Amino acid sequence: MPVTRSMDSPAETKPPFLQHLPGKFDAEALRVWEDEGGAQRPPKKGPKAESLMQALTYLGPGRRALEAKPKPRIQAATDAVVRITATTICGTDLHILKGDVPTVTPGRILGHEGVGIIEEVGTSVSNFQVGTHVLISCITSCGRCTNCKRGMYSHCENGGGWILGNLIDGTQAEYVRIPYADNSLYPIPAGADEEALVMLSDILPTGFECGVLNGKVKPGDTVAIVGAGPIGLAALLTAQFYAPGEIIMIDGDKNRLEVSTRFGATKVISSIDGKAAEEVMALTGNKGVDVVIEAVGVPGSFDTCQRIVAAGGHIANIGVHGKPVQLHLDKLWSQNITLTTGLVDTATTPMLLKTVISGKLQPKQLITHRFTLNDVMKAYDTFADAANQRALKVIITNAPGTM
Repeated sequence: MPVTRSMDSPAETKPPFLQHLPGKFDAEALRVWEDEGGAQRPPKKGPKAESLMQALTYLGPGRRALEAKPKPRIQAATDAVVRITATTICGTDLHILKGDVPTVTPGRILGHEGVGIIEEVGTSVSNFQVGTHVLISCITSCGRCTNCKRGMYSHCENGGGWILGNLIDGTQAEYVRIPYADNSLYPIPAGADEEALVMLSDILPTGFECGVLNGKVKPGDTVAIVGAGPIGLAALLTAQFYAPGEIIMIDGDKNRLEVSTRFGATKVISSIDGKAAEEVMALTGNKGVDVVIEAVGVPGSFDTCQRIVAAGGHIANIGVHGKPVQLHLDKLWSQNITLTTGLVDTATTPMLLKTVISGKLQPKQLITHRFTLNDVMKAYDTFADAANQRALKVIITNAPGTM
């Protein structure tokens, strides 16, 4: 195991001559004592209480539980172990619970967003020290492979990419191990709003990169965003960097449409009656929109995007699709459209962090509910019932030493 630097002092082992004989010196006690090594080695010990932690665990489609799990340890010299102080639930986590993400296997700790304090670092970690307050990126990057060097961190060739809460244990726990810590963590400035920065782990860079940048939003554009959940709202907030002429939000949730108006949408359309596409076409003189961002991840929402994109326009898909969609090339082949898909790379996180710190971007307004880790099951119930609970993002805080 790599040598590490830790906040915990190493446990001391008493030399053999300081070990005690069993309290009752009878034949049976002596036999047990000798069987366990006697003076030859320290007696076996059960797991320390501090070696366990609480974690939200995926047990298979539709099943989750708050369980006691082993506290993570350094596995490579480039790792860090972070004590989570705040995390959240993503729509992707709900897709996992539906069984839409087969790479996530039962027993996995969920979560890929959060902030915390570094508890332990491997010997090769040079950018961070024990005790540093950090933002955790949802994407892990080695920083050295071909894909990472061209900024496509989501497809890191050395075991990175979206692995937290997917291929390795995630952040909805007391502690998390972060591979390639130097490239996958960001220092949090003193006095920064921790809750606001949780939104920078995933949804803000995802909405911005996969929606706004891939959609090539530019000044004066008419933009439609299908889905006014947290990701769609993140795209709404960051699309305004480029001064589009119109931003139309489409959703079936009246509350989320009201929130969209407060966040800067110029028009909102309900999708409840199934006529959202017709309304968009009427608003645009039957031309359609320059950019349409899909932020739901179901066939119906993707179909709406195809129906409202203008000639020469862009469809930027963000949603996590668990089922096939039909691409209407019979209608789109001649329309000069661009369709983009992709995982977030988080290449824009440093820039977004500056805008949040400066107050130009205020993602804290996305937070509607707060829970502790002990109540994470209730947090999931609330987030999954967003329409009735009027939920956007939930914050889950974590007090140390709860196990």
